[in-house]
Amino acid sequence: MASQQIKIENITMNEVLKAMHRLGGQVTRKDIRQDIRDNSDVISDNEVDKVRVSKKTGNKYRPFNWTLNFAIKYLIMTDYIETEDNRELELSKKGRNINFLEFDAARYVRPIVEKQLVEEKENKISVIEEVESEQVEPDAREESWREQLLNALIKMNPKKFELFCRGLLKKMDIDVDDVIGVKFVADGGLDGFGYVRSDDYRTTRVALQVKRWQSKVSAPEIDKFRGAMDKFNAEFGIFITNSDFTREAVETARQGTRIITLINGDQICDLVAKYNYYVEPVTTYRLKEFYLDKD
Repeated sequence: MASQQIKIENITMNEVLKAMHRLGGQVTRKDIRQDIRDNSDVISDNEVDKVRVSKKTGNKYRPFNWTLNFAIKYLIMTDYIETEDNRELELSKKGRNINFLEFDAARYVRPIVEKQLVEEKENKISVIEEVESEQVEPDAREESWREQLLNALIKMNPKKFELFCRGLLKKMDIDVDDVIGVKFVADGGLDGFGYVRSDDYRTTRVALQVKRWQSKVSAPEIDKFRGAMDKFNAEFGIFITNSDFTREAVETARQGTRIITLINGDQICDLVAKYNYYVEPVTTYRLKEFYLDKD
């Protein structure tokens, strides 16, 4: 079991570096996780999205998040990634110049990490506690309100959910049409229609689709939405769901002359936070090494 986990971590380290290169080198853990989910050839979206329930606490968690955190930790330890606050991550010179045809985490990362772990253990420093306090717990706090929000959206009655959608779209500077507006029951294959005015005063027609689903939105749903866009001569579309999209759906949305913008549950949370939409920000603090160092 341990050897299998090590193998998975080694694979994830390689995928983390590839994702950071695709994303430009300066990213967050969430950016990396989303990019691996959408683009990795060796880690499936189902593996990234897999949810389990803790036998000890009864709370839901995603095993891949743990694997990702350890993979990033090891890449920081071996100087492929740099970070000042353990949240904003940046490729180091070593990470930027990596040759993926030759890179092997089992060869170039694992031996160095294992040596450091032994040294830290001898110094009575628990790496597991360090990873949990610096990486897993902040993510857990972040996930908590997001999970509450998405659960609340699922439980909303149709009228309240329509109010939520209208307000969020308004925050996004979309002027929602009152006749073809957001409705729980779709109008002609669309859940809404609106107008976006750019800085140069040009107005663009946008078709809107909103789905409250437990499962992922598939490619046929994207095709169906694109067909409905033709009816109203929409110039582009926005498809919003509280869940997520399959990789095939993401690929389908990018095809054709009119690309469809996909907004999943995680991005809904980002927008709610960005606009403080029926949420209140909470400030907390994390003690630095000065307080934690026993010497």
